Amino acid sequence: MIAEPAYAKVNLFLHVVGRRADGYHLLDSLAVFAEAADLLEGEAAETLSLALAGPEAAALAEEADNLVLRAARAFAEAAGVPPGAAFRLTKILPVASGIGGGSADAAAALRLCARLWGVRLPPARLAALAGALGSDVPACLAGRPVRMGGAGEVLSAAPALPRLGLVLANPRVPVATPAVFRSRAGGFRPPAALPPGWADAAALARDLAALANDLEAAAIGLCPAIAEVLERLSALPGARVARMSGSGATCFALFDDPDAARAAAALLPASWWRWGGGLAGGGARGLSGSAAGA
Repeated sequence: MIAEPAYAKVNLFLHVVGRRADGYHLLDSLAVFAEAADLLEGEAAETLSLALAGPEAAALAEEADNLVLRAARAFAEAAGVPPGAAFRLTKILPVASGIGGGSADAAAALRLCARLWGVRLPPARLAALAGALGSDVPACLAGRPVRMGGAGEVLSAAPALPRLGLVLANPRVPVATPAVFRSRAGGFRPPAALPPGWADAAALARDLAALANDLEAAAIGLCPAIAEVLERLSALPGARVARMSGSGATCFALFDDPDAARAAAALLPASWWRWGGGLAGGGARGLSGSAAGA
């Protein structure tokens, strides 16, 4: 078996800047990836199959066609190879939670299929496959901090980020992204002006405080528990700024380093899904709460 992690996507800010003719909203966001992750494993097989495991697997049990299988079929068709693989998805990230869990799983499937089948698609073709699977999949395929534009699929370089810690918390209430967009009130705002980078987490937090998640109010209207999560995150010792990620209900708080984030995550209610640690690639281990396997 070979394995690919599917890291949680965190929108440090999310502005709605317009709407396309087809109804999709145009966004401006800075996305980073936490070490919190699902794990996708796969091995060669005659047909496609997917086994589910992990503390969040039950939420996917009734899905007729998981994004992992859709990604694998799309990759096989583009590559001109038979779609044969036995996948095992260990689900750690909560479903419908604003941190791109399904999109990260699909992106992991594209990367794993390339390795498993020994096929290297042209970058433009792979990006097109990712975009067809979902607007967050291209960013998750990149797996590094990115500036997201368009409907989320237009990627550009992110400013240089300092070492920092993140706490993620979800009240265990799924929130449907289309419903949040339908409930959003207000107009559009211009894209954010960002510096080339930040020296430390405090500087990043100061700039983030002047930005927003334009979906937050609508999500709270649909899921009032988000307001409590934000309040609890803001009150954690060492928290620099707290905000909702994506369309919710997962929220995050920014800390000076992964160790501070791990300690703070342990103070949140055990009935929530909670996690604390660093950014993917930073080498720090996260603390998963009771619902996330610790």
